[in-house]
Amino acid sequence: MFSEKHSSASLSLGKRLAPHPPKPPVETKSRAGRNLPAAIITGIVLLGLAALSLLVYIEIFVVLIALFLVVGLWEFSGATLSKQIKVSFPALLVAELLMVGVTWRNGLEIAFLCYLVTVVTSLVAVQFFNRARLVDTLVGVLGLTWIALPAIFAVAMALLPFGQWMVAALILLPVANDTGGWIAGILLGKHPILPRISPKKSWEGFAGSILLCLLTSYLTVGLLVELNFYWVLAFAILTPVLATAGDFAESLIKRDLGIKDMGSIFPGHGGMLDRVDSILFCAPLFFILFYFAVV
Repeated sequence: MFSEKHSSASLSLGKRLAPHPPKPPVETKSRAGRNLPAAIITGIVLLGLAALSLLVYIEIFVVLIALFLVVGLWEFSGATLSKQIKVSFPALLVAELLMVGVTWRNGLEIAFLCYLVTVVTSLVAVQFFNRARLVDTLVGVLGLTWIALPAIFAVAMALLPFGQWMVAALILLPVANDTGGWIAGILLGKHPILPRISPKKSWEGFAGSILLCLLTSYLTVGLLVELNFYWVLAFAILTPVLATAGDFAESLIKRDLGIKDMGSIFPGHGGMLDRVDSILFCAPLFFILFYFAVV
């Protein structure tokens, strides 16, 4: 009897942990378009975790990246089920953890090689053994490329001189972009950028993003990383462009999948990917710019 109950509980837990399509977001009448108090508390907690990991022990940050990516890939695997696409979450999980670990221990080049080997192996295997799952495999490659590949640049960034402050800039600049754009958009937004893709993104909000990014870039890139004003200006201008492109890219994916949010793990924010999409888009170019600036 105990064995049967234990087996039933294990099956139930496994079913809960398996990827599944995201739930529709809770409707809100707030002008902000979200549960604002919950969003603020969630944002503070996430920023606090990031700050603690960067200031106390940088290896904690690497572990957090790995955990965040696990959740992101789990959300992606569940979201694709809304279109009957079944990507292999275990395979994505193994590849992601390997890429993050190898980046930290052996560098970006070896991690990128691991990514290429994973992609080529997957495509060759599906051609020889199960062509019926070609679409599933291609979508899985998309998930690995969109989520895990940019993240290893953040891990590599932590290894550079002033690495913890560079990572702080990578986190805070997209946050400033979202916050400045959201405030300016709520108060002044009248002219949408691409209304068919993301109707709430306005040119007024984009201007607000640039202004707050300029202040944040001065505090992080200028004061903490100790780069000159030309670098401060470059990061302040590039962040809204890259972060907005990341938002649009995720909006296109969600529109194709017929979902509103990638998940619901964060109250007031949606899923993990809804929070880190702009950071992922910024990470590769941020790493390249920082690398040439300090190395």
